[in-house]
Amino acid sequence: MACQEYFVRQLHAHGLRLTPQRELVLNVMHQLEAPATAEEIYARVHALSASVDISTVYRTLELFQEFNLVAAFDPGDGIRRYEHLGVEAPHHHLVCRACGKVTQVALEELQPLIAHLTAASGFVADAVALTIPGLCAVCATASETPL
Repeated sequence: MACQEYFVRQLHAHGLRLTPQRELVLNVMHQLEAPATAEEIYARVHALSASVDISTVYRTLELFQEFNLVAAFDPGDGIRRYEHLGVEAPHHHLVCRACGKVTQVALEELQPLIAHLTAASGFVADAVALTIPGLCAVCATASETPL
């Protein structure tokens, strides 16, 4: 099922409609090649239609998150980024605290950790938006190199 079709079905199921503003934000999310801040998304939307304000973009991004079309994460700099998921499964992020590189991790790769947490503590993790800070391979190797 296409992303827009899924979104329209979700909207109707929640008694909402597809507004031109929501459609613009969704179209911009489809065009993103990398995660973007709400302000960056707003700038792209605003370039297409000056009638859309930033609060509409924030509300629409929250709605997308509720419908699992968008993932939001903070790579460690205090600034939330949004990433289009479409109708794919959610994924998670490894964020290098040295260079800022963000690597996607599929949910299946984290399933053993989630299962271990449940078995060890009874805790059932809600693995919707998980960001793990650390060092990427390049930075980890560089930090081991003596000066």
